[in-house]
Amino acid sequence: MPVPNQKTQIVVVGGGAGGLELVRKLGSRYGRKYHDIILIDRNLTHIWKPLLHEVAAGSLDANLDEVGYGGHAVRWGYRFFNGSIESIDRAARTITTAPMLDDSGEEIIGRHQIRYDYLVLAIGGISNDFGVPGVREHAMFLEDRPQADRFRQKLLNACLRTNHAHQTGNPDARVRVSIVGGGATGVELAAELYNAAKALRHYGLEVFDETKLEVSLIEAGPRILPALDETLAATAKHELEVLGVRVLDNTQVVRLEAGAVHTGSGEVIAADLIVWAAGVKGADAIATMSDLELNRGNQVIVRPTLQSVTDDRIYALGDCASCLLPGRDKPIPPRAQSAHQMASLVFTNLVRAQAGQPLKDFVYQDHGSLVSLSRFSTVGSLMGNLVGGRMFVEGWIARMVYTSLYRMHLIAIHGWWRGTALIVIGHVNQIVRPKLKLH
Repeated sequence: MPVPNQKTQIVVVGGGAGGLELVRKLGSRYGRKYHDIILIDRNLTHIWKPLLHEVAAGSLDANLDEVGYGGHAVRWGYRFFNGSIESIDRAARTITTAPMLDDSGEEIIGRHQIRYDYLVLAIGGISNDFGVPGVREHAMFLEDRPQADRFRQKLLNACLRTNHAHQTGNPDARVRVSIVGGGATGVELAAELYNAAKALRHYGLEVFDETKLEVSLIEAGPRILPALDETLAATAKHELEVLGVRVLDNTQVVRLEAGAVHTGSGEVIAADLIVWAAGVKGADAIATMSDLELNRGNQVIVRPTLQSVTDDRIYALGDCASCLLPGRDKPIPPRAQSAHQMASLVFTNLVRAQAGQPLKDFVYQDHGSLVSLSRFSTVGSLMGNLVGGRMFVEGWIARMVYTSLYRMHLIAIHGWWRGTALIVIGHVNQIVRPKLKLH
């Protein structure tokens, strides 16, 4: 039990969509008088993960859309601690954060111990390399903003080299990008690359355009976008091929090496840039930080209440949680809407737990899936009572709904007034800011 007169301390690790929404709600409800709400994240700012493909292609300036944790914490009544979790001591109810180092390897802050009465793990997931040799050495990932920024810089360098090669007499020079994984991230990135390529000639690359870009989208399964209806997936594949993307389904990647993707059929696909976007698993470090029960993908196994099956005081949500609900044969999928719904339930259950009330079970509402093919098209399906089950959408209607998802995210983390103001500002920025970020 907490020490008398000691504040109830709720620690949330991970400032992604679910974690940031949760601390806003907790801070708004409890404030600082009797509670100490702490958010821990290794980054200083938050950007909505579904936007990372736009950051990577240069279509979105993350500096204008990111949320600083420090300022957000002051506004909503919680504390922000910049760090990453290293270990959990369940008996003492403490966590230890790893030392923070600067770019030269010098220590900024040493290991830090933080007490908790309730702990929420919202640390997200990482790309699953499925043990394929060479992935960690030769592929790039889009798991956070630094990785997206790194890809954008490498992409720009490749485009500059190709532009110069054409100007100096090499008409066959191309920028070759291989994307492994035909889910939403891979598909959206492929389309966004062509959108960026079309605009580069207006930014100093006089002879570069989309014809100088070769993108291969490689999917091990029978088709891309398995979360969508087969007809919609086929529509998306057709749209990508019209743009110039080479879509290879039923194609397993068996090895990566510098500048090349090796497939199970024996084909070697040359690539200047390789992006790995195939599958999600829990972070490798989670297996060593505690004795919480995990599944084979390093995700924390939770009850329907989203409490860890190992410890009632520890909750998990989002991509790092494995929640198999009664009557289902698969855990809740790692999607943004899952994290949002889980954050809402964890908030409710933390309130109820402190009031001595029985906790509620998670009820997952699948609202469908939408995939944006940049400005070229949007496809998807909507589910729910408003549409009588399932409705397939394409074109401007799908694009409008897709855009509304980000608006809902802004309202979830900022509240109605500030969220609405940021939506209006976003519209203005789309008009006045450059179409591409090249620095």
